[in-house]
Amino acid sequence: MNIQSMKLIFLGPPGAGKGTISKMAAERLGVPQISTGDMFRTAVKEKTELGLRVQAILAAGGLVPDELTIAIIRERLSWPDVRQSYILDGFPRTIPQAEALAAFSSPDAAVDFEVRDDLILFRLTGRRVCRACGAIYHAVTKPPKVDSICDLCGGELYTRNDDREETVKARLRAYHEETEPLIGYYAGKGRLLTIDGSPDAETVYTTFISEIGRFLKK
Repeated sequence: MNIQSMKLIFLGPPGAGKGTISKMAAERLGVPQISTGDMFRTAVKEKTELGLRVQAILAAGGLVPDELTIAIIRERLSWPDVRQSYILDGFPRTIPQAEALAAFSSPDAAVDFEVRDDLILFRLTGRRVCRACGAIYHAVTKPPKVDSICDLCGGELYTRNDDREETVKARLRAYHEETEPLIGYYAGKGRLLTIDGSPDAETVYTTFISEIGRFLKK
């Protein structure tokens, strides 16, 4: 088995880099990436019934209810493109979600990207997103050439509601209470791989590729 035929779950706190690494794997290896966050944000942007429900929950730093998230993921995993492999970014978030997932799709491994809370706060509260093209910047580590203006398209940069400090802290509390127990859950099944998510994305990706290869040989 290789990564192109693996079904993976990415764990870690918000801002750990799960989305970045999963997109890199999708682009470089062709492994389908399924991001619940992206799915929810699209629904919010389009102001669908789901989007309006999700918007209120995320703005308060909460988690989308299990039954709603599970239904969306179950439907997505029925598509032909994920029969051989996928990377789930943002699901499962709770043990009941993990148990529900096991009933219709059994993951090969769960990869936990570890990052300290103080670094998460720095990363997320400094993040700026282009309203027009979605490009991502950081106020300190990757500032635009012109303040609040996207280098790529000239669109306005803004701070997402769920990147504001009080919301980030609420998201971290929710993660530690609801999602962190999944680390022990998958470790108990012998399916957990832990990666240091604090370095730059390229370093984390290289480590992930190296470690997942050794993990598969166990």
